[in-house]
Amino acid sequence: SPVYIDCRKIIAFPRARRLLMDFALANLVREIGVESIDCIAGGETAGIPFAAWLADRLDLPMCYVRKEPKGFGRMAQIEGDLAEGARTLLVEDLTTDGGSKVRFVEALRKAGAEVNDTFVIFHYGIFDASLDTMAELQLRLHSLTTWWDVLKVARDDKWLPSKTVQVVEDYLKNPVGWSDAHGGKKD
Repeated sequence: SPVYIDCRKIIAFPRARRLLMDFALANLVREIGVESIDCIAGGETAGIPFAAWLADRLDLPMCYVRKEPKGFGRMAQIEGDLAEGARTLLVEDLTTDGGSKVRFVEALRKAGAEVNDTFVIFHYGIFDASLDTMAELQLRLHSLTTWWDVLKVARDDKWLPSKTVQVVEDYLKNPVGWSDAHGGKKD
């Protein structure tokens, strides 16, 4: 890929993260309705701060879920207090192919949570597999933005040189082909 999204950097910028959480809350109110959320679950590790900020704003309990159970102590995969039947919103920083959602949602549901929605700051929006994964999980994906949104603003507002925009657009239109043509990883 010619580009990389690092949502973890957001935690270092208080004003930017507050603004993003304002947008996130407005998105959740509009698309889900916050009265239908009982708990916020952050996916380890990048989803945890975003989950904490949303839970704080909504005055809701928060937990976090690991990809795998801890190998010692309680062997917990979920930390925090997750009530049986809690309508739980899974929060992560981004979604590429949706793979991490599978483990998180399965763990939360196994623990008794009702998980119908997931929220991310950034959805790549270029891999059909991510939407297929969400459909298989019966999970609605909510995001603030996609690559296509970012690219449109970068082009319209001239944040990037037109040649750079074209390279990114070529990648977005055919990520596998672009990777193959540029010496990327072969599966």
